[in-house]
Amino acid sequence: MDSVAVAMITPGPVVITVGFIGYLVNGFLGALVAALATFLPCYLFTIAMAPSFKKIAQNKPVKAFVEGITAAVIDALVGSVIVIAKRSIIDIPTALIAIVTIFSLIYIKKIQEPYIIVTTAILGMIIKLMLI
Repeated sequence: MDSVAVAMITPGPVVITVGFIGYLVNGFLGALVAALATFLPCYLFTIAMAPSFKKIAQNKPVKAFVEGITAAVIDALVGSVIVIAKRSIIDIPTALIAIVTIFSLIYIKKIQEPYIIVTTAILGMIIKLMLI
C-alpha cells in the first residue's frame, strides 16, 4: 500500500486537496466553493436524517449492516497502522516510543490523542538531538 493511499483515508488530506485544486482554479473563492461542494451535501444529509436515526438504528438489517461496516473499518484502520508502523519504526528509539505509547494507551484510560502526539514528538526530537 502506498503512503499516499494511507494518507488519503483520512478526511484532512481530502479537504486540503479539494481546497488546493479549487484555489488553483479560482483563488480563495474557488477553494471555498470546492470545499463546500465536497462536504456540504454529506453534512446536510446527516442533518436531514438525524430525526430518523433512532428508528433506523433499531432495524435488524441496518444493525447487521452497521456491525459489518464497523468490522471492515476496524480492519482498514489496523491495516493502515501496520503499514505506517513498518515505515515508522525503524530503530530502537522509535520502537521504544511505540511501545511506551501503546502501554500509555492501554493503562492510562483518559489520555487524549493530542497529548500523545505532542509528547512523542518532543521525545523524538530529544532522542534525535542526543544521537546527532
